[in-house]
Amino acid sequence: MSSPTVDWQAPDRSGVVEGLRERKKRLMRQQLTDTATAMFLERGFDAVRVTEIAAACGVSEKTVFNYFPSKEALILDLPEATMAALRTGLARADRTPTDAALDILAGELDALVSWLGAQADLAQASARIQDFNALILSTPSLRAYHRDMTEQLVTVAAEALAARTGHGSDDPLCQIAAAALLGLWRVQFMALRRSLNGERTPEQVRHAVIADVHSAARLIDTGLAGLGNATSPP
Repeated sequence: MSSPTVDWQAPDRSGVVEGLRERKKRLMRQQLTDTATAMFLERGFDAVRVTEIAAACGVSEKTVFNYFPSKEALILDLPEATMAALRTGLARADRTPTDAALDILAGELDALVSWLGAQADLAQASARIQDFNALILSTPSLRAYHRDMTEQLVTVAAEALAARTGHGSDDPLCQIAAAALLGLWRVQFMALRRSLNGERTPEQVRHAVIADVHSAARLIDTGLAGLGNATSPP
């Protein structure tokens, strides 16, 4: 139960220089989320108390909440890296909004595929990811927390699109465009569920997921093409 379970979600830290204190905090954060995820997968989310997670990591319950604002955040932490990537990517004039979203999704998929390829037992690793996804889908509080996270990402995307187009961030055009772009994350999630059968190689998984995501992106891109010139009704 002590082995890492969600390494594929960790942000890429290559090239990042960190001090001893920052490294200790990062490692503690990773230990907490790995331990919590393993316990949740083994016993179910609702059956595990935060005090048990703290004890397993040799820290106090208060320390856990110093790192994570809620029990749900232990397994579904707020995607700060995704938020930052959305702000940066959607601000680039040389990339369409859809291409910017695809760039971010490709990076997240690469991290998962790299993790998958490094595992000794492909079928077991695939099953572990499937179990993780099933846990999210089967737990009402985790589904609600995930919806809240998605809404926050939609808000960030709408603000970035507003700055790009000159509309207000609460403009219906920016809101629906942002929601459509974030819908690509669900497409990737569902494509992974279909593709991770324990038989496909990591590269086969990558190609299958990319095919689904890009198919959906082409449909979205058609609607977003005129966003910059569109005007909202009075």
